[in-house]
Amino acid sequence: MNFIENHLLISILFFPALAAVVMLFLPKDENKLLRWFAFGASLIPFVLSLMVWFRFNPDAAGFQFEENYVWYQAIGASLHVGVDGLSLTMVLLTTLLTPLAILASFSITDRVKPYMMLFLFLETGMLGVFMALDLLIFFVFWEVGLVPMYFLISQWGSANRDYASLKFMIYTMGGSLGLLLGIQMLGVLFQTFDLQQIVSMWNSLPADKILLGMSVSTVKSIAFWAFVIAFAIKVPVWPFHTWLPDAHTEAPTAGSMLLAGVLLKLGAYGFLRLILPLYPAEAKYFAGALAFLAVAAIVFGAFGSYGQSDFKRLVAYSSVNHMGFVVLGIAAAAFAAGTNDATIALNGAILQMFNHGLSAAGMFFLVGVIYERTHTRNLEEFGGLFPLVPIYGGILIFTSMASLGLPGLNGFVSEFLVVRGSFPILTVYTAISMLGLLFTGAYILKGIKKVLHGPLNEHWAHGEHRLTEISTREIFVIAPLMALILWIGIWPAWILNVINKAVVMLF
Repeated sequence: MNFIENHLLISILFFPALAAVVMLFLPKDENKLLRWFAFGASLIPFVLSLMVWFRFNPDAAGFQFEENYVWYQAIGASLHVGVDGLSLTMVLLTTLLTPLAILASFSITDRVKPYMMLFLFLETGMLGVFMALDLLIFFVFWEVGLVPMYFLISQWGSANRDYASLKFMIYTMGGSLGLLLGIQMLGVLFQTFDLQQIVSMWNSLPADKILLGMSVSTVKSIAFWAFVIAFAIKVPVWPFHTWLPDAHTEAPTAGSMLLAGVLLKLGAYGFLRLILPLYPAEAKYFAGALAFLAVAAIVFGAFGSYGQSDFKRLVAYSSVNHMGFVVLGIAAAAFAAGTNDATIALNGAILQMFNHGLSAAGMFFLVGVIYERTHTRNLEEFGGLFPLVPIYGGILIFTSMASLGLPGLNGFVSEFLVVRGSFPILTVYTAISMLGLLFTGAYILKGIKKVLHGPLNEHWAHGEHRLTEISTREIFVIAPLMALILWIGIWPAWILNVINKAVVMLF
C-alpha cells in the first residue's frame, strides 16, 4: 500500500496491464470469474485516479505526482510521467469509462479471457499517452493503444469487421509515421526526449540557425505538419474521418464506447500537449486552415449523421461533428494565444473532450442495448417503441439531449464556451459552424423519432421478438454517465476550475 501511495501514477498506469497478465493464469472456461476479475481490476485505477484528483492542487504550476525512471539512457529516453489539469481530466475519463465498458461486456460469451485482457491492455495504452512527459514514451503508448482496438474490432466486430479494422490500422499507423519521424528529429537535435526540456530549447533556437541543412522555420513547419496530420487522423478531422464510421459501426459495443469516449481524445490531447507548446508560431499561422477543417467536420459530420439509416452509424458521424468543436476551440486558442477569448475557447475545447466522452459512450452503449435485443440497427425497422421500453426510452432521450447540447446538461456548457471564445477570434468560421449545430438537433431528433415515436412496429410487441426493458446491469452502466452529464450541466465549476488553471499556466 505504501508503494501505491508513493507511486500513484505508475500504479494507475500499469495495474490494468498487470491484471491482464494475471488473467492468463485464470481458467479460460470460467466466464463469470473472468468478467468479475476484469471489472474489479479496472475499478482499482479509477479509485486511485480519484485519490489523485482530490490531492491535486490546481493552483500549483507545472506537473504534479511526477515520476521519472531511466528507460534507455543512451538516447536520453526515460519513463517520465506526471499530470496537470489537462491530463488529469483525461486520466479520470479513461479510468471511469473502462470499468463501465467492461461491465457493458458481460453479455459477451465468445473468448471472454482474451476479450477482457485486450480491454485492460487498451486502458494502459490510453493512460500512458495522457501521463507521458517523454516524447518517445508518448509514442510507445500511442501505438500500444492501437493494437488492442484493432483486435477487438477484427475478432469481435460485426459482419464487415475485417475491412473496418484494417482501415482503422492503416489510417492511424500511416499518420503515426510522420509523428515518429518528428519525434526522432527532436531527439537527435536535443539528445533528449524529455518534453519540458525540448519545449524550452526548441522555442529558444535563433531564427537564423541552420538545422539539417534547412532554416529553423522550414524545419519547424515540416515537423508541425507531421504532428498535425497524425493527430488530425486520430481526432478525426475532416477529410481524415472516413475510418471512424466504419470502425464504430463494426466494433463491439464496449469497443465503440472507448473508441469514442477516449481514443478520439488522444488526437485532441496531442494538439494541446505537443503542437501548441512546440509550434506556437506555426499554429498561429495555420490556425485559419485548422479552423476550416474543424468547421468542415462540424457541418459535414452533422449532414452525414442526418443521412444515416443505421443507428450506430448515425452516432458515429455525430462524433465527427462534436469533435469539430474541440478543434475549433484549439484553432482559436492558437490564433490568439494569451487573450481572454482564447482561454475561454480552450476551456470549452478541453471540457468538450470530457463531455463528449460521457455522452458518446452513453449513446453507443444505448445503441448496443437495443441491438442485443433486436439484432438490427436499421432505424426503419424500429418505431413507436416507447410504450414497450419506457425506462430505456427515457434514458435514450436524456442522453440524446446531452449530445444535442440542451441547456442544463453538459454538452451545452462546453459547446457554448467554444463558440463564445471563438466568435471574436474566428468570426466567420464560428458563424458557419452554427449550421452544424442546427443539423445536430435535426439528426438527434431523427434518431429519437425513428426509435421511440410514431406508429408501433408490432413485430417487437409480441411473441419471441417482444422487446424487453433495459436490465439492472445495463442501468448500472449508464447511471454514472447520466449523473455526470447532469452534474456538469448544472454546476461545471468543479471541473472547469481544474481545467482553467491548467490552461492559464500552459498557454
